[in-house]
Amino acid sequence: MLSLNFQRIGTGPTLLILHGLFGSLDNWGSVTRQLSEHFDVISVDLRNHGRSEHAKPHSYPAMCQDVIDLLSQLKLSRVLLMGHSMGGKVAMQLALQAPSLIERLIVVDIAPVHYPRHHDDVFRGLEQLDLTQLTSRSQADQQLQPYIEDSSVRLFLLKNLYRNESGQFAWRFNLTTLREDYDQISQAPSGSPYQGPTLFIKGERSAYITAEYRDAIVQLFPQAGYKVIQNAGHWPHAEKPELFLRIVNRFLQADN
Repeated sequence: MLSLNFQRIGTGPTLLILHGLFGSLDNWGSVTRQLSEHFDVISVDLRNHGRSEHAKPHSYPAMCQDVIDLLSQLKLSRVLLMGHSMGGKVAMQLALQAPSLIERLIVVDIAPVHYPRHHDDVFRGLEQLDLTQLTSRSQADQQLQPYIEDSSVRLFLLKNLYRNESGQFAWRFNLTTLREDYDQISQAPSGSPYQGPTLFIKGERSAYITAEYRDAIVQLFPQAGYKVIQNAGHWPHAEKPELFLRIVNRFLQADN
């Protein structure tokens, strides 16, 4: 059984939060603290990310089983679940595969579809960095610029950079496995339709959820509702946290 790193804070109904590709539980810091006023919040580092173990394959069935094992370890039989991007697909896979574990589901800016490759520039940029010669984060940022134009994306990625016991820079995520298993990361979750309460939250400027994906969503999540956060991109929880929190709290605390 693979061991997942997690943080737990707050009291109330248990809410499990799953981050996206190249992310970690740290991405949810301020949102987690505010949600902990109403919920027992467990934020998780998925396999090959953050401080969790590195392992192959990096697939949705494997990540789903990791989460099931964690719930078993914590003796949790039913939880609220929220996932963003790749973590949203893990959350959907869990709801489709083990619906009895999920009371309510929130999917942030991702659809249950197969996406074409769109991280090749990111992988090229990360792989050309010679970590043995790197002396600072600002140097890393400068070297990533030709590959990744968006400064906010570079900042997001560089949060994974740390100094190991030898004092050398290293990545928290497992770059090799994420590159090798990227086709599996692109896949759609699968299983029987989840009949529980579900909310999809989209950033207005993001292209991850479009009208063409509506049929796929309805087929697998017939009870799904939708919220669009204006003037936000792929990270609405970071870009518009106050509005995001209002939407999440209203949905999670709604009467069944």
